[in-house]
Amino acid sequence: MIYLDNAATAFPKPAAVLSQMIQQYARFGGSPGRGGYDLAVQAGDLVDQVREKIARFFKAPESRHVVFANNATDALNLAVQGILKPGDHAVSTRLEHNSVLRQLWHLKDQGRIEYDLAPFHQGGFVDPDELAALIRPNTRLVIVNHASNVLGSIQPLAEIGRVCAERQVPLLVDSAQSAGHIPMDMASWRASAVAFTGHKALMGPSGIGGLVIAPNLEIGITRFGGTGVDSRSLQHTSSYPHRLEAGTLNILGIMGLSAGLDLLSQEGVENIRQRELLLARRLWDGLAGLKNIALYGVPPSDRHVPVIACNVEGKAPLDVGDILDGDFDIAVRTGLHCAPLVHMDIGTGDIGAVRFSIGCHNTVNEIDEAVKAMTRITDRG
Repeated sequence: MIYLDNAATAFPKPAAVLSQMIQQYARFGGSPGRGGYDLAVQAGDLVDQVREKIARFFKAPESRHVVFANNATDALNLAVQGILKPGDHAVSTRLEHNSVLRQLWHLKDQGRIEYDLAPFHQGGFVDPDELAALIRPNTRLVIVNHASNVLGSIQPLAEIGRVCAERQVPLLVDSAQSAGHIPMDMASWRASAVAFTGHKALMGPSGIGGLVIAPNLEIGITRFGGTGVDSRSLQHTSSYPHRLEAGTLNILGIMGLSAGLDLLSQEGVENIRQRELLLARRLWDGLAGLKNIALYGVPPSDRHVPVIACNVEGKAPLDVGDILDGDFDIAVRTGLHCAPLVHMDIGTGDIGAVRFSIGCHNTVNEIDEAVKAMTRITDRG
């Protein structure tokens, strides 16, 4: 199989990641922070070491404010639900994934908040000045999707962060599609929090993600339970990282995420990025040369992650995906990609699109085979 759905999840997971994850779990798979015996202490130490790796990876101020969650959606829920209060206003963009859009809609539907969404322009980029114009005196949070899972466009976070800092509004970044594809720099973005997932370009397993938080950001507690500390008190602990972590951590997932970060460190995120961009440009150019193809956005550049959306004239995206799968053994994503407003704005709100998303394991030959397959499909008329 030629797998070109890495924006959904990276596959296959590197053998080195799987091996390291299983070996560590077999040796240290105790319950961190839940006992004073050696195994529990070792498991806790390992978790703290991974927090430190994540803090370095995102250029965050300190590891104590790295909080583990199930995935980016879960982490975004921790942040949004813990920051916004009745009467607050939020600003986001029309590029967002439903992990943000549905939260904001729900809170507004409950009469708790109001929100505005900044538009995007040619190629899928948000204008920081237009976003700034939406900020009100009661705006308490700005949420920005770092890289679009439909158009691949990377937002100008440094400029957006400057806007937010000048107005003293926290900036929450959704890095689900960017972390692992491009270097992270929370400090230069002036981001107050970054949500991430482990199972995409970070090369870890599913079920692990987290929130990297600036020390000056106040996030309220919305989940309660055992943490392994302050057990005498019925009040949930207010100290980080346990403040936002209730229950036993996914230590197997944390070990897998650690192994993925090690792999990225060895290969270099920038090296991976350049390889992926070359493949994305090759795919775009190949598709652009075909008849009856509509490509969305602009050609891949250093302002993109390797995601390309297209449609074949006269064919439903679902049918194209089925043909690619059944006839050519090529896996792609079709539909609305959980980002309905993007599709509404690019004119594909009813049917969605065919999405090719490239990962670090894809090859030139696989890209060429995908173009050949699409050539066959368009030639069928």
